[in-house]
Amino acid sequence: MSQDNPKTRRQPPRRGGRGGGPGMMAGAEKPKNFKATMRKLVKELSQYKVRIIIVFIFAALSAFFMILGPKILGNITTELFEGLMNKIRGTGEGINFDSIKQTILFLLGLYVCSALLAYIQGWIMSGVSAKVTYRLREQISMKINNLPLKYFDKTPQGEVLSRVTNDVDTISRTLNQSLTQMITSVTTVIGVIVMMFTISWQMTLVALLILPLSAVLIALVVKQSQKYFKKQQDYLGHVNGHVEEMYGGHVVVKAFNGEEDSIKKFNEINNVLYDSAWKSQFLSGMMMPIMKFVGNIGYVLISILGGWFAVKRIITVGDIQAFIQYVRQFTQPVAQIANIMNIFQQTAAAAERVFEFLEEDEEIAETPNPVKNVEHNGNVEFKHVQFGYDPDKIIIKDFSCKVNKGHNIAIVGPTGAGKTTMVKLLMRFYDVNSGEILLDGHNIKDYSRYDLRENFGMVLQDTWLYNGTIWDNIKYGRLDATDEEVLAAAKAAHVDTFVHMLPDGYNLMLNEETTNVSQGQKQLITIARAILADPKVLILDEATSSVDTRTEVQIQKAMNNLMKNRTSFVIAHRLSTIRDADLILVMNEGDIVEQGNHEELIERDGFYAELYKSQFEEDFVETEELI
Repeated sequence: MSQDNPKTRRQPPRRGGRGGGPGMMAGAEKPKNFKATMRKLVKELSQYKVRIIIVFIFAALSAFFMILGPKILGNITTELFEGLMNKIRGTGEGINFDSIKQTILFLLGLYVCSALLAYIQGWIMSGVSAKVTYRLREQISMKINNLPLKYFDKTPQGEVLSRVTNDVDTISRTLNQSLTQMITSVTTVIGVIVMMFTISWQMTLVALLILPLSAVLIALVVKQSQKYFKKQQDYLGHVNGHVEEMYGGHVVVKAFNGEEDSIKKFNEINNVLYDSAWKSQFLSGMMMPIMKFVGNIGYVLISILGGWFAVKRIITVGDIQAFIQYVRQFTQPVAQIANIMNIFQQTAAAAERVFEFLEEDEEIAETPNPVKNVEHNGNVEFKHVQFGYDPDKIIIKDFSCKVNKGHNIAIVGPTGAGKTTMVKLLMRFYDVNSGEILLDGHNIKDYSRYDLRENFGMVLQDTWLYNGTIWDNIKYGRLDATDEEVLAAAKAAHVDTFVHMLPDGYNLMLNEETTNVSQGQKQLITIARAILADPKVLILDEATSSVDTRTEVQIQKAMNNLMKNRTSFVIAHRLSTIRDADLILVMNEGDIVEQGNHEELIERDGFYAELYKSQFEEDFVETEELI
């Protein structure tokens, strides 16, 4: 079947595409509308709300059990201290080891429960994250199949690829790690504050006074580091794009001695990446030292105040120890919350890009009652067709033409004349502005796109093969074909004449760039695929312009076999190859300026005659020079 329009339910991975284009930069961008994006993300998560509520409860309980630890340890310390002092003074029973033992066992139980709850909530959240990631990628994949061709005409491949990979991965990481960490951190901060107030409200106020100082210092660091993080992401994308581009075109780079320029450009981009990377990492690395510095100031103040309170018998020694532990627990989640809020900004930016893609306008909806069970012969008719890529700029103004089954229609014209536009209309990659195109008497809009394209086969100048064996690539034309049918198609396309000279024959695995077969051999494989598909209508872009004369003859023979008893639309560059066409459509500047057979157009002495004569003269001059 088609090589540039594979059937939607036959989607092997497409190679190529810019992985490092603009889309790679999204990770550090800020969302345009944070609240609206987060609402959409919450809606996406709503079907897992029971699991997420369980995760939140377990995360909060896990943090709460950990928070109780210092208070219990403080009680043990107080009991040891007072028991020891009683022993020294000779009053009381001394240290009650049975009570301490029971308290320690209770504390261990709390820690085990906390760890178990943390494990369970992590396991549940990993499953939710994986399912959300799966669903988003599935939706993007379905969206790609439903988007009109004009979207891909204006959007870089790397942009689409980035949404499937980078942006979805960013959402996944946040759901898997940052979301539960946020709950744990918030619970810890609230719980610690409550526990500190139960010990001493005066010491708690001293500890809280440290917060504004740390917040100001962290805000300054984040403000400086954020711009470097964004720059780092930007130039990481530039480096990836440059490397992929240079690797993909390394033959051209070497042929034109472009290595030095390529290395120079890479070094320029890489130097900026290096500069922004070390600055962003250095500044972000300063956050914990700053928090520790401020925390140490707090420890000094609390130790002095706590010692004075202990002397005054206002609080116990164990309470001082517990309070210091709480202060240590307090600073870390505060820093985590600040960091997570920054991550949420990045996640919202990634989610926004994903949702923007999912909300792109799709192809015009399929007709609710598509034509079915029609006997197709390949009769095609254009009736007063008008079309423009921009509705305000109509390029095909009023085209009518009737093509009988089995006829050969050639579409000719200079480069950029709009020859492929006719093909795109015929296969409904674009819809006409007015008029209609009929296939066997039915408007092509009355078919489902799948049923319509089942009747077409395409062989284009740019071959499309995927990473698989030669046999599999041929069979892609019709997956239910028997081995005998695949072999017959290969013989008709003259693939069988060269395949046995290749290592492994039909089982040769085409490499990533299909460089282990020649251009002509690739073209013959795609012709075999089209023969196997057995379409009623063929669309052929002259496929012989980049091969040698001998291979051209083979390809022409294979194409003649393919065109037998089929309606054919041939986009022609060499006019000498379409002299026998039943109808020639001559295009210029997007419109059809002439139509007729070769003799009629030559006699008319118009635009086609000028094209033919100029090409004939060029061929004659080239032949003379060769002689």
